[in-house]
Amino acid sequence: MTTKYKIGIFYDDTLDKPDGVPQYVLTLGGWLSAQGHEVHYLVGQTTRTDIPHIHSLARNVAVRFNGNRLSLPLPISKRRLRAVLDQGQFDIVHVQVPYSPILAGRLIKLLPPAAAVIGTFHVLPYTKLVIWGNRLLAVITRRTDKRFDAMISSTKPCADFAKAVYHFDSTIIPHPVQLAHFQPQKTPASIPTILFLGRLVERKGAAHLLHAIKRLIDDKLYDQPFRVIIGGRGELFPKLETFVQENGIGAIVSFAGFVAEEDKAKFLSQADIAVFPSISGESFGISLLEALATARGVVLGGDNPGYRAVLSPLNENRLIDPTNTKSFAHALARWLNYAAAREQAAIDQKEYVQRFDVTIVGPQVIKIYNQALRHKRNV
Repeated sequence: MTTKYKIGIFYDDTLDKPDGVPQYVLTLGGWLSAQGHEVHYLVGQTTRTDIPHIHSLARNVAVRFNGNRLSLPLPISKRRLRAVLDQGQFDIVHVQVPYSPILAGRLIKLLPPAAAVIGTFHVLPYTKLVIWGNRLLAVITRRTDKRFDAMISSTKPCADFAKAVYHFDSTIIPHPVQLAHFQPQKTPASIPTILFLGRLVERKGAAHLLHAIKRLIDDKLYDQPFRVIIGGRGELFPKLETFVQENGIGAIVSFAGFVAEEDKAKFLSQADIAVFPSISGESFGISLLEALATARGVVLGGDNPGYRAVLSPLNENRLIDPTNTKSFAHALARWLNYAAAREQAAIDQKEYVQRFDVTIVGPQVIKIYNQALRHKRNV
């Protein structure tokens, strides 16, 4: 009989946004609950009430980090944290790392010795400032870092950074996706569609895509009609819209705005070329997996370490340098010109992405839980 655990999944930020780490927390937590484990979500601040056993522990303040917007918790009393832990009596606390010493650090110190502490490391640096920020955080959290019984990283580059800066030894387990929610859907295939989905911020590369589209048109690299759809919202939207208008490509490029989670599969199914031209700061790439599962054509990604770890097993020609406008334009043109290659790419990637389904990844995480608890009990 499989042992059922009481698990607290901890995340300093919020579950209100559909970003990568919240998706990881909710996908893994949902699967664990479906297996009969009692899962509690311990988060900094959230307004969600649709998830069982969710605990909003603090007030958070918004900051910018690694090219992202996130929030950090303000201090709360030990009494309140202890009350949550006493009520939960968790076998396992699974912390999303890096973490705040103000909240997660305090919580880790209050855990009873019998509780196993597991981490999942989520960050790769975007700038030198972020590297040094992590080095400083590693010094601050050094004592509580020793309390971890196991650490998970989603890719080897992520594991290498965790080792170099925090001295964590990681087991590489990819982020899970609930592929049942990302099945291909029939969408009208009129003219080839290039699709982008992501935050409209510098790091995600939508501006590089538009420059490549302009170059593709100017150099007459593809002589048939096509369209480009930009999905997402963010601070760069006014500049991107102005670029489209000033360069006369408004008949080709359209902006879809924010795409809700429940609409992602239908949106991505339109893609003959789904392109994610992120330049850096990606530890993994859940958005790539969602597109691999649903796009009717090929999925391309920026050649950064996290995306390379996901896409290179398929084929090196899935990776592009977003900052090289000429080569980016030529890569798009090659895929536009060969429909048969796009169709074969879609077949290959739908088979490949199965290894990331939560039904495959979840048991790997449970194995880490079991090993950590066996070790503690033997000790």
